[in-house]
Amino acid sequence: MTIRLDSDLKDQFDSLCDEFGMSANTAFNIFVRTVVRKRSIPFIIEAPSKEEALAKGRAAFDRLRKCAEENGLSGMTLEEINEEIRLAREGK
Repeated sequence: MTIRLDSDLKDQFDSLCDEFGMSANTAFNIFVRTVVRKRSIPFIIEAPSKEEALAKGRAAFDRLRKCAEENGLSGMTLEEINEEIRLAREGK
């Protein structure tokens, strides 16, 4: 089996495995054996529900709207907003 990792992440993982007194290969073997034995991943993998994600998105939008109102920018047209973005990118 071949696993591709970012070189910095690999170095960190190798170092940590050394601290545990094992090689990266041993660590992966422990992981694979645990997955096979338990028939599950030995840690929680989760993503927010669509409702949670939507609520977070709305909350972020509300924060941006409040910030715009506080800075007198709430009445801007889309063209004006795009122009502000363009100028900010140009560093003006």
